[in-house]
Amino acid sequence: MRTVLLLALMLLTACNQGPTLERLGGPTMGSSYSIQYVREPAGPPPAQVQAAVEAILQEIDLHYSTYRSDSTVSQFNQLAANQCLALPRDMLDLVRFGQHLAVQSAGAFDLTVEPLLDLWGFGPQARHEQVPDPQALAQVRLRVGYQHLRIEGQALCKDAPVELDFNSIAAGHAVDLIAERLRAMGITSFIAEATGELKAVGRKPDGSAWRIALELPREDRQIARQVIPVDGLSVSTSGDYRHYFEENGRRYSHTFDARLGRPVAHDLAAVTVLDASALQADGYSTLLLILGPERGWDFAISHDLAAVLVTRAEGGFVSRTTPAFERAMKGE
Repeated sequence: MRTVLLLALMLLTACNQGPTLERLGGPTMGSSYSIQYVREPAGPPPAQVQAAVEAILQEIDLHYSTYRSDSTVSQFNQLAANQCLALPRDMLDLVRFGQHLAVQSAGAFDLTVEPLLDLWGFGPQARHEQVPDPQALAQVRLRVGYQHLRIEGQALCKDAPVELDFNSIAAGHAVDLIAERLRAMGITSFIAEATGELKAVGRKPDGSAWRIALELPREDRQIARQVIPVDGLSVSTSGDYRHYFEENGRRYSHTFDARLGRPVAHDLAAVTVLDASALQADGYSTLLLILGPERGWDFAISHDLAAVLVTRAEGGFVSRTTPAFERAMKGE
Protein backbone atom coordinates (compact mmCIF):
# COMPACT_ATOMS: atom_id res chain seq x y z
CA MET A 1 0.00 0.00 0.00
CA ARG A 2 2.84 2.36 0.88
CA THR A 3 4.46 1.71 -2.52
CA VAL A 4 1.18 2.46 -4.30
CA LEU A 5 0.77 5.75 -2.37
CA LEU A 6 4.36 6.74 -3.11
CA LEU A 7 3.89 6.01 -6.83
CA ALA A 8 0.67 8.02 -6.87
CA LEU A 9 2.42 10.92 -5.15
CA MET A 10 5.25 10.84 -7.71
CA LEU A 11 2.77 10.84 -10.59
CA LEU A 12 0.83 13.73 -9.04
CA THR A 13 4.03 15.72 -8.56
CA ALA A 14 5.05 15.10 -12.17
CA CYS A 15 1.65 16.23 -13.41
CA ASN A 16 1.90 19.44 -11.39
CA GLN A 17 5.26 20.38 -12.84
CA GLY A 18 4.97 23.28 -15.24
CA PRO A 19 7.15 24.24 -18.19
CA THR A 20 10.81 24.90 -17.47
CA LEU A 21 13.50 26.86 -19.27
CA GLU A 22 16.35 24.67 -20.50
CA ARG A 23 19.72 25.92 -21.77
CA LEU A 24 22.43 24.14 -23.75
CA GLY A 25 25.28 25.00 -26.06
CA GLY A 26 28.76 24.21 -27.30
CA PRO A 27 31.39 24.97 -29.93
CA THR A 28 30.61 25.20 -33.64
CA MET A 29 32.01 26.79 -36.82
CA GLY A 30 34.97 28.28 -35.01
CA SER A 31 32.61 29.95 -32.55
CA SER A 32 29.70 28.63 -30.50
CA TYR A 33 25.98 27.88 -30.48
CA SER A 34 23.36 28.17 -27.77
CA ILE A 35 19.80 26.99 -27.38
CA GLN A 36 17.18 28.08 -24.86
CA TYR A 37 13.84 26.34 -25.01
CA VAL A 38 10.71 25.94 -22.95
CA ARG A 39 10.39 22.31 -21.98
CA GLU A 40 6.87 21.09 -21.28
CA PRO A 41 6.48 18.25 -18.73
CA ALA A 42 6.38 15.63 -21.51
CA GLY A 43 8.86 17.47 -23.74
CA PRO A 44 12.25 16.21 -24.91
CA PRO A 45 15.12 16.34 -22.38
CA PRO A 46 18.14 18.58 -23.03
CA ALA A 47 20.41 15.68 -24.01
CA GLN A 48 18.04 14.67 -26.80
CA VAL A 49 17.71 18.24 -28.03
CA GLN A 50 21.46 18.77 -27.93
CA ALA A 51 22.10 15.60 -29.93
CA ALA A 52 19.62 16.72 -32.61
CA VAL A 53 21.10 20.22 -32.81
CA GLU A 54 24.70 19.03 -32.97
CA ALA A 55 23.85 16.54 -35.71
CA ILE A 56 22.66 19.48 -37.82
CA LEU A 57 25.75 21.54 -37.02
CA GLN A 58 28.06 18.64 -37.86
CA GLU A 59 26.33 18.31 -41.22
CA ILE A 60 26.76 22.04 -41.85
CA ASP A 61 30.45 21.75 -41.01
CA LEU A 62 30.87 18.76 -43.32
CA HIS A 63 29.39 20.65 -46.27
CA TYR A 64 30.37 24.29 -45.78
CA SER A 65 33.62 24.48 -43.80
CA THR A 66 36.55 25.81 -45.85
CA TYR A 67 38.81 24.73 -42.98
CA ARG A 68 38.19 21.04 -43.76
CA SER A 69 39.85 19.55 -46.81
CA ASP A 70 37.16 16.86 -46.96
CA SER A 71 34.17 19.22 -46.88
CA THR A 72 31.91 19.49 -49.90
CA VAL A 73 32.82 23.14 -50.49
CA SER A 74 36.54 22.31 -50.33
CA GLN A 75 36.05 19.55 -52.88
CA PHE A 76 34.40 22.06 -55.20
CA ASN A 77 37.09 24.66 -54.58
CA GLN A 78 39.80 22.16 -55.50
CA LEU A 79 38.29 21.59 -58.93
CA ALA A 80 39.92 23.20 -61.94
CA ALA A 81 37.99 25.39 -64.35
CA ASN A 82 35.28 23.81 -66.55
CA GLN A 83 34.43 21.09 -64.04
CA CYS A 84 31.28 20.27 -62.07
CA LEU A 85 30.42 18.67 -58.75
CA ALA A 86 27.10 17.17 -57.68
CA LEU A 87 25.85 18.96 -54.55
CA PRO A 88 23.11 18.30 -51.98
CA ARG A 89 19.86 20.08 -52.75
CA ASP A 90 20.07 22.50 -49.82
CA MET A 91 23.61 23.47 -50.85
CA LEU A 92 22.40 24.28 -54.35
CA ASP A 93 19.62 26.34 -52.78
CA LEU A 94 22.24 28.37 -50.89
CA VAL A 95 24.19 28.88 -54.11
CA ARG A 96 21.01 30.15 -55.77
CA PHE A 97 20.38 32.53 -52.88
CA GLY A 98 23.97 33.77 -53.01
CA GLN A 99 23.67 34.33 -56.76
CA HIS A 100 20.43 36.23 -56.17
CA LEU A 101 22.18 38.53 -53.68
CA ALA A 102 25.06 38.99 -56.14
CA VAL A 103 22.68 40.10 -58.89
CA GLN A 104 20.77 42.40 -56.53
CA SER A 105 24.00 44.07 -55.38
CA ALA A 106 25.55 44.26 -58.86
CA GLY A 107 28.31 41.90 -57.74
CA ALA A 108 29.27 43.58 -54.46
CA PHE A 109 28.09 40.48 -52.57
CA ASP A 110 29.72 37.38 -54.05
CA LEU A 111 30.14 33.83 -52.76
CA THR A 112 33.37 33.44 -54.75
CA VAL A 113 35.47 35.73 -52.49
CA GLU A 114 37.48 32.86 -50.96
CA PRO A 115 40.72 33.66 -52.88
CA LEU A 116 40.48 37.29 -51.76
CA LEU A 117 40.02 36.27 -48.12
CA ASP A 118 43.17 34.15 -48.33
CA LEU A 119 45.18 36.88 -50.04
CA TRP A 120 44.29 39.52 -47.46
CA GLY A 121 44.84 37.18 -44.52
CA PHE A 122 41.29 36.31 -43.50
CA GLY A 123 40.83 32.87 -45.11
CA PRO A 124 41.85 29.30 -44.26
CA GLN A 125 44.84 29.38 -46.62
CA ALA A 126 46.09 32.75 -45.38
CA ARG A 127 49.64 33.16 -44.06
CA HIS A 128 49.17 36.50 -42.31
CA GLU A 129 47.00 39.61 -42.51
CA GLN A 130 48.44 42.10 -44.97
CA VAL A 131 47.65 44.55 -47.75
CA PRO A 132 48.55 42.53 -50.85
CA ASP A 133 50.82 43.51 -53.68
CA PRO A 134 48.80 45.08 -56.55
CA GLN A 135 50.04 42.49 -59.03
CA ALA A 136 49.07 39.61 -56.73
CA LEU A 137 45.66 41.21 -56.21
CA ALA A 138 45.13 41.54 -59.95
CA GLN A 139 45.92 37.84 -60.42
CA VAL A 140 43.55 36.73 -57.67
CA ARG A 141 40.71 38.89 -58.97
CA LEU A 142 40.73 36.75 -62.13
CA ARG A 143 39.52 33.89 -59.89
CA VAL A 144 36.60 35.84 -58.42
CA GLY A 145 33.18 36.41 -59.94
CA TYR A 146 29.71 34.93 -59.44
CA GLN A 147 29.21 34.95 -63.22
CA HIS A 148 31.65 32.01 -63.45
CA LEU A 149 29.16 29.70 -61.68
CA ARG A 150 26.27 27.81 -63.21
CA ILE A 151 23.94 25.07 -62.02
CA GLU A 152 23.34 22.08 -64.29
CA GLY A 153 20.75 19.72 -62.83
CA GLN A 154 22.05 18.72 -59.40
CA ALA A 155 25.63 19.86 -60.12
CA LEU A 156 27.44 23.15 -59.70
CA CYS A 157 29.87 24.02 -62.47
CA LYS A 158 32.52 26.71 -62.95
CA ASP A 159 34.20 28.11 -66.05
CA ALA A 160 37.08 29.64 -64.06
CA PRO A 161 39.00 28.38 -61.00
CA VAL A 162 36.70 30.19 -58.57
CA GLU A 163 36.36 29.14 -54.93
CA LEU A 164 33.29 29.45 -52.73
CA ASP A 165 32.93 30.80 -49.21
CA PHE A 166 29.52 30.38 -47.52
CA ASN A 167 30.41 32.10 -44.24
CA SER A 168 28.06 34.98 -45.00
CA ILE A 169 24.99 32.72 -45.08
CA ALA A 170 25.80 29.24 -43.70
CA ALA A 171 25.12 30.12 -40.04
CA GLY A 172 21.72 31.58 -40.89
CA HIS A 173 20.90 28.42 -42.83
CA ALA A 174 21.95 26.34 -39.80
CA VAL A 175 19.64 28.33 -37.52
CA ASP A 176 16.70 27.77 -39.88
CA LEU A 177 17.39 24.03 -39.88
CA ILE A 178 17.67 23.96 -36.08
CA ALA A 179 14.41 25.88 -35.68
CA GLU A 180 12.68 23.44 -38.01
CA ARG A 181 14.04 20.48 -36.03
CA LEU A 182 13.00 21.94 -32.68
CA ARG A 183 9.45 22.43 -33.95
CA ALA A 184 9.42 18.84 -35.22
CA MET A 185 10.34 17.76 -31.67
CA GLY A 186 7.29 19.56 -30.32
CA ILE A 187 9.19 22.58 -28.98
CA THR A 188 7.19 25.74 -29.67
CA SER A 189 9.12 28.36 -27.67
CA PHE A 190 12.86 28.76 -28.09
CA ILE A 191 15.87 30.86 -29.02
CA ALA A 192 18.24 29.11 -31.43
CA GLU A 193 21.61 30.81 -31.97
CA ALA A 194 24.72 29.85 -33.94
CA THR A 195 27.78 32.12 -34.25
CA GLY A 196 25.61 35.12 -33.43
CA GLU A 197 22.79 34.40 -35.89
CA LEU A 198 19.57 33.63 -34.04
CA LYS A 199 15.86 33.01 -34.21
CA ALA A 200 13.36 33.49 -31.38
CA VAL A 201 9.92 31.89 -31.35
CA GLY A 202 7.17 31.90 -28.71
CA ARG A 203 7.61 33.12 -25.16
CA LYS A 204 9.39 32.32 -21.92
CA PRO A 205 7.72 30.06 -19.30
CA ASP A 206 6.41 33.15 -17.46
CA GLY A 207 4.76 34.43 -20.62
CA SER A 208 7.19 37.28 -21.21
CA ALA A 209 8.83 37.87 -24.57
CA TRP A 210 12.28 36.76 -25.59
CA ARG A 211 14.43 39.89 -25.53
CA ILE A 212 17.49 40.28 -27.74
CA ALA A 213 20.27 42.81 -27.12
CA LEU A 214 21.70 44.58 -30.16
CA GLU A 215 25.35 45.46 -29.53
CA LEU A 216 27.05 48.77 -29.96
CA PRO A 217 29.91 48.15 -32.43
CA ARG A 218 32.88 48.32 -30.08
CA GLU A 219 36.02 46.19 -30.06
CA ASP A 220 36.88 46.55 -26.36
CA ARG A 221 33.68 45.32 -24.70
CA GLN A 222 30.08 44.33 -25.34
CA ILE A 223 27.56 47.11 -24.78
CA ALA A 224 23.87 46.82 -25.62
CA ARG A 225 22.62 49.79 -27.67
CA GLN A 226 19.07 48.46 -27.87
CA VAL A 227 17.08 45.55 -26.42
CA ILE A 228 14.18 44.33 -28.55
CA PRO A 229 11.40 41.78 -28.02
CA VAL A 230 11.35 39.08 -30.70
CA ASP A 231 8.79 36.42 -31.58
CA GLY A 232 8.85 34.50 -34.84
CA LEU A 233 11.75 36.46 -36.28
CA SER A 234 15.44 35.93 -36.92
CA VAL A 235 18.04 38.53 -35.98
CA SER A 236 21.33 38.91 -37.84
CA THR A 237 23.99 41.53 -37.17
CA SER A 238 26.99 42.02 -39.44
CA GLY A 239 29.82 44.33 -38.43
CA ASP A 240 33.39 45.29 -39.19
CA TYR A 241 34.45 45.73 -35.57
CA ARG A 242 35.56 42.23 -34.57
CA HIS A 243 37.63 40.77 -37.41
CA TYR A 244 40.03 43.30 -38.90
CA PHE A 245 43.64 44.44 -39.00
CA GLU A 246 45.38 47.81 -39.24
CA GLU A 247 48.30 48.76 -41.42
CA ASN A 248 49.85 52.22 -41.76
CA GLY A 249 47.05 53.71 -39.72
CA ARG A 250 44.30 52.29 -41.92
CA ARG A 251 41.71 49.72 -40.91
CA TYR A 252 40.94 46.67 -43.09
CA SER A 253 37.94 44.51 -42.16
CA HIS A 254 36.97 41.02 -43.30
CA THR A 255 33.95 42.42 -45.18
CA PHE A 256 34.80 42.49 -48.90
CA ASP A 257 33.38 44.27 -51.90
CA ALA A 258 34.03 41.59 -54.51
CA ARG A 259 33.86 44.10 -57.37
CA LEU A 260 36.87 45.98 -55.98
CA GLY A 261 38.77 43.00 -54.59
CA ARG A 262 39.34 44.64 -51.21
CA PRO A 263 37.68 45.26 -47.84
CA VAL A 264 34.99 47.90 -47.74
CA ALA A 265 36.13 51.44 -46.89
CA HIS A 266 33.19 53.38 -45.50
CA ASP A 267 31.71 54.45 -42.15
CA LEU A 268 28.97 51.82 -41.83
CA ALA A 269 30.03 49.88 -38.72
CA ALA A 270 27.16 47.43 -38.22
CA VAL A 271 23.86 46.31 -39.72
CA THR A 272 21.06 44.37 -38.06
CA VAL A 273 18.32 42.75 -40.13
CA LEU A 274 15.12 41.08 -38.93
CA ASP A 275 13.40 38.46 -41.06
CA ALA A 276 11.30 35.34 -40.61
CA SER A 277 14.17 33.45 -42.28
CA ALA A 278 17.57 33.40 -40.58
CA LEU A 279 19.15 32.74 -43.96
CA GLN A 280 17.57 35.87 -45.43
CA ALA A 281 18.52 37.97 -42.40
CA ASP A 282 22.11 36.67 -42.50
CA GLY A 283 22.56 37.34 -46.20
CA TYR A 284 20.97 40.77 -46.27
CA SER A 285 22.82 42.04 -43.20
CA THR A 286 26.08 41.22 -45.01
CA LEU A 287 24.90 42.73 -48.28
CA LEU A 288 23.89 46.02 -46.61
CA LEU A 289 27.21 46.20 -44.75
CA ILE A 290 29.08 45.80 -48.03
CA LEU A 291 27.04 48.50 -49.77
CA GLY A 292 27.73 51.09 -47.08
CA PRO A 293 25.68 53.75 -45.27
CA GLU A 294 23.96 55.43 -48.21
CA ARG A 295 23.64 52.69 -50.81
CA GLY A 296 22.83 50.19 -48.06
CA TRP A 297 20.10 52.45 -46.71
CA ASP A 298 18.60 52.98 -50.16
CA PHE A 299 18.65 49.22 -50.80
CA ALA A 300 16.99 48.47 -47.45
CA ILE A 301 14.24 51.02 -48.12
CA SER A 302 13.60 49.91 -51.70
CA HIS A 303 13.44 46.23 -50.66
CA ASP A 304 11.40 46.94 -47.50
CA LEU A 305 13.96 45.31 -45.21
CA ALA A 306 13.59 45.53 -41.43
CA ALA A 307 17.05 46.91 -40.72
CA VAL A 308 19.12 49.10 -38.42
CA LEU A 309 22.25 50.73 -39.84
CA VAL A 310 24.86 51.98 -37.37
CA THR A 311 27.34 54.47 -38.80
CA ARG A 312 30.50 55.85 -37.27
CA ALA A 313 30.30 59.57 -36.60
CA GLU A 314 32.44 62.09 -34.79
CA GLY A 315 32.36 61.17 -31.12
CA GLY A 316 30.33 57.98 -31.47
CA PHE A 317 27.70 56.27 -33.63
CA VAL A 318 24.48 57.21 -35.40
CA SER A 319 21.70 54.63 -35.87
CA ARG A 320 18.98 54.67 -38.52
CA THR A 321 16.03 52.27 -38.50
CA THR A 322 13.93 51.51 -41.56
CA PRO A 323 10.13 51.79 -41.51
CA ALA A 324 9.93 47.99 -41.81
CA PHE A 325 12.01 47.64 -38.63
CA GLU A 326 9.72 50.06 -36.78
CA ARG A 327 6.70 48.05 -37.91
CA ALA A 328 8.33 44.83 -36.75
CA MET A 329 8.91 46.34 -33.29
CA LYS A 330 5.20 47.16 -33.11
CA GLY A 331 4.30 43.61 -34.09
CA GLU A 332 2.79 44.67 -37.39
